[in-house]
Amino acid sequence: MSEPASISSGIAERYATAVFELAKEDNSVAKIEADLDALQAALTDSADFRDLIHSPVYTREEQAGALVAMGKQMGLTPVMANVLGLMAQKRRLFVLPQLVTTLRAIIAEDKGEVTADVVSAKALTKTQSDKLAKTLSERVGKDVKINASVDESLIGGLIVKVGSKMIDTSVASKLNSLQNAMKEVG
Repeated sequence: MSEPASISSGIAERYATAVFELAKEDNSVAKIEADLDALQAALTDSADFRDLIHSPVYTREEQAGALVAMGKQMGLTPVMANVLGLMAQKRRLFVLPQLVTTLRAIIAEDKGEVTADVVSAKALTKTQSDKLAKTLSERVGKDVKINASVDESLIGGLIVKVGSKMIDTSVASKLNSLQNAMKEVG
């Protein structure tokens, strides 16, 4: 891991641990999870929000003011709003994506859950998602939460990542394997 990435993940881990411990004391872990969903949606959907947290052009005060306004609009808990304000004051907002990921992992570990990243060619139905979660739970021995995304270039099938294990049953992967085998022969 490169040094800047290591530093960022270390900063994110410290903030995530602090937020989790505060939420645990207040019995507001479920509310923090809702905050994480809102922040993740903002990070995914808003280029302006990503620019705000990464750009050195904005002053600490401008970042803090924007985050206070966004926090009120998103209905963030006081704990999360205060942590974001502190991160803005300390010029640490650039670690927000890592904070979200790390805090989700800490909460999942506390619940005895594991997250499976599932990429499919088309969106999974609720039934398919539940069935996949049940099958993975039996294999892993823990509750599995599905983090689904869609990549139409897969043509069909799934790519499932649970921890360090990956299962790739996509048609695109099989076609690539077949293409490589044909190149070796001919």
